[in-house]
Amino acid sequence: MSNPFSYAGKRVVITGAATGVGAALLDLLDEIGAPEVTVLDIKEPTGPHAKFIACNLSERGAVDAAVAEIEGPVDVLFNNAGVASTQAPQIVLAVNYLALRRLSEALLDRIPSGGAIVNTASIAGGQWQSHLNEINELLDIGDWDESLEWIDEKLAGIGSDSYSFSKEVVRVWGMRHSRRTIAVGVRTNSVCPAPIDTPLLEDFKQTMGAKIIDWNVSQTTGTIMTAREVAMPLAFLGSEAASYVNGTDLIADGGFGAAMTTGQVDFSGLA
Repeated sequence: MSNPFSYAGKRVVITGAATGVGAALLDLLDEIGAPEVTVLDIKEPTGPHAKFIACNLSERGAVDAAVAEIEGPVDVLFNNAGVASTQAPQIVLAVNYLALRRLSEALLDRIPSGGAIVNTASIAGGQWQSHLNEINELLDIGDWDESLEWIDEKLAGIGSDSYSFSKEVVRVWGMRHSRRTIAVGVRTNSVCPAPIDTPLLEDFKQTMGAKIIDWNVSQTTGTIMTAREVAMPLAFLGSEAASYVNGTDLIADGGFGAAMTTGQVDFSGLA
């Protein structure tokens, strides 16, 4: 019997694999089957990969050009690239949502039945239900430039920073898109991690505050999440071991959400 967790013989596309979670995912996939991996990023990764496509994911033309360069079938697409709110809102939404959506829709007909699309979301997108009407309004637009115009007009009134809102959008888009993809045998899921020890952490300390991040960590395991600890659930969702998992956000937060839901979080550290 074949190993359902193995990536042997698979073809994979990963965005944002030069550093952080994407780099950890390259190493992990090499350990569990060494698939043929194509990486889309601005900077070429040092981890194991077969092909690198230089791509600025904030530009629609660059995304389309990258799609044209991707060869053959794609068993798993990992939409992992992301930027923080230290960037301009249009760049944040373009990289975190629009590029993810454009790649997923453009490559869907190249993903064979049994394949998967896996998005790196965030617990920062946990307020999506409060903004569902606005999110659906944006998702219904679809067009890249019109979506950015909507962001210019509406984001300030939503009451959420660009990063958090982008992850809310990714979570809802994943749920909506999963209906379309499963119809052709392709699963769409997301992993929602807590703060991670990656180069982006310093950006998040600027936008969210180091105190809030440290407090969040203190309410869970007491240690900050590693990039590999995000890569593992990503790899699971892309594998055959998750063959009946679709339209799901896998929350990887060390139990923070569970503690919040059951009233066990100590807020004194925020005083």
